[in-house]
This record gives sequence, structure tokens and C-alpha cells, in this order.
Amino acid sequence: MRQRVESGRWQEGDKISTIEELETEFGVARVTIRQAIEMLRNEGLLDAQQGRGTFVSGRPRNRHWLNLANDFESMVDSVRNNVLKRVYVEENADPPRLAAHEGRPAASYAFLRSVQYNEDEPFSVVNLHLARNLYLKDRKRFTHTAALTKIMEMDDITLAHAHQVVTIGVADPETAELLKIGLGEPTADCRLVLVDSNDIAVYVANIHYHRSCFALRSDLLEKSKKRTKA
Repeated sequence: MRQRVESGRWQEGDKISTIEELETEFGVARVTIRQAIEMLRNEGLLDAQQGRGTFVSGRPRNRHWLNLANDFESMVDSVRNNVLKRVYVEENADPPRLAAHEGRPAASYAFLRSVQYNEDEPFSVVNLHLARNLYLKDRKRFTHTAALTKIMEMDDITLAHAHQVVTIGVADPETAELLKIGLGEPTADCRLVLVDSNDIAVYVANIHYHRSCFALRSDLLEKSKKRTKA
């Protein structure tokens, strides 16, 4: 239903299908349709009017404002001014699972879960395993600002790899609650692993982005243009 508003299939001012019609179309219980309408009312997208029906009353906020970086410098810049709300910190955490190409585990890790905000609205949940020796250098800074920018300011660490994988996922109960979205709604999931010059995975982050803020933009001909000029 939100996608229909975003895509313009349901225009602002349009009267949407009845609850009975939506129940039949989506093949779900009537209570589910009512819950969905109430959720979209709270977001300012729908307005239920007694005796008249339900109408589209607005457009999604901050639609696709975040462009996920495809180079490391842009990634660092994109998080530099993020507003974080720290949710959970565990100073002695179990190590993260690492793929074969993601380096070797550090001796120990701290685990930090945070929610990042844009204009007072949550847009991502970050689950971060950070090498504990790095975390202990500046506990306060790591629990109040984006860890990525702090790491880049450290003179005694050299990064050899920054592995990033982007997939489409769905919100589990915890992510849904933190992002204020429905359970099972689509999310853009990013895994970022920083490996130092000793092949140690010092930063292992799994980030869940609110689908309405996320986009991946690139010029697919950019490399071709450079090759042509050469």
C-alpha cells in the first residue's frame, strides 16, 4: 500500500479501495488491513474519513535521499554528520562470523548497536563489532559518533580492505521497532568489513536501512568515458 502511494498509483486526494476489497486483493485478514491503514495514517500518507472512506493525504517523507556510497571516501563522508542514538553496548562480545575473504578475527570485540537519525526520524540500525583494542582507545567517542570516522582519524591503523555487500532484507522484530516500521517490511541491508594491514577484521558492521530513504545511484558509463578519453 505504501508502494502504491510512493509510485503514484494512488495519487494524493484519491480514495483508495475499501477494506473489503483490499482484504480480498491482498489475501490477508481484515484486521491486518486495518493495522496497515492505521500505520500509514500515522505516517501522514492516508486519512480515514467517517462515512466517506480512506483517502491519500500525503507523500512519503525523505524519499530516497540517501545514496549508498560505492567508494570508501564517500562512505566515510556520508556518515560524518550522522546523529546517533546509542541503544546497546557490550564491551566483551562474542566475535562476529567472518567469510573467508573478510580477514581474521581480532583478539576480542566490543559490540555496539545504534540507531541513526535524519530530521528526527530513524533511518538505519547499525550492529557493529569493533576490535576491542580500538574501542578502548576512546570509549566515549565511539559511543556518541560514527565509529567509521573515528577509525579514519587513527594514525596507528592502516586499512587494507573495505568489503561491502548490499542486499535486500526484511525487518525483524527488533529492527522494525527501532526504525518504527512494520514487521517484515523491506530493508536495504549493508555489510561493511574493514580489514587492517595485518589481515584483522577490525570493524564488522551490519546495517539495516529504512527502505524509503535508500537508493543506489551510479553512472554506469563513467568508466567507459574515462577509457574513451584515454
